[in-house]
Amino acid sequence: MSLKAMIKTEVNGNLTIHMKGGLNFENTEPLKKKLTAMLLENPAQNITLDMYGLDFVGSSGINYFVDTIKLLNTEKSRIKLKNVKTEFLRVFKLYDFDAISLLEDQFDDDETMELNQKFGNRSNTFQN
Repeated sequence: MSLKAMIKTEVNGNLTIHMKGGLNFENTEPLKKKLTAMLLENPAQNITLDMYGLDFVGSSGINYFVDTIKLLNTEKSRIKLKNVKTEFLRVFKLYDFDAISLLEDQFDDDETMELNQKFGNRSNTFQN
């Protein structure tokens, strides 16, 4: 299974890579080279790996993926993860990879406070 990536430049200059396909041993090395080049070309920007379209193929590629992220984040955490599926988080834990610290906050546009003020402050929300 191949790995495809679509690179999107955000308004603030940060990059988001939307990954699609399978993560395995064969496609991890090209990903490492591309991420390294992007970090060198964009020294002030962060890179977010959107893993929504990524399928878990096997643990062989995960080990190299984890090593790549750890290596590229040694000086400063510039690579973030987004939309990480549960199966990836479980395998990351096996490799002592703290993916939680790299997860991008996906609740910046959260409407919880507004909804709470609108609906949550009612004294009676349910009646028989």
